Amino acid sequence: MANINDSLAKLLELDGALCAAVVDANSGMVLGKAGSGLDLDLAAAGNTEVVRAKMKTMKSLGLSDAIEDILITLGKQYHVIRPVVSKPGIFMYLVLDKLRANLALGRRAAQDAEQALEF
Repeated sequence: MANINDSLAKLLELDGALCAAVVDANSGMVLGKAGSGLDLDLAAAGNTEVVRAKMKTMKSLGLSDAIEDILITLGKQYHVIRPVVSKPGIFMYLVLDKLRANLALGRRAAQDAEQALEF
């Protein structure tokens, strides 16, 4: 098991990782952050809206399922949003450089960090 800082540090070891955060989707507040290249406080608030919108859409569609991750692909970056199963309302956010990172390894690292995270 790992605390927030350990989990974020582990994510940043990944080739191409730019920054990462753990976010409270109920408030949009950052619980922990590491790395650089983005205003993680602003990104956390914006991605909270993404998570909320997806949850609302799933409910409207009658889908009784859970989000594994949400991937946003930009021209130069991948943004991975991974809800923390053990703590509903909390998600991990990972930003990868598209040219240097392996997306599959990034998603796997986010999954591993999410599963190891303890509060």
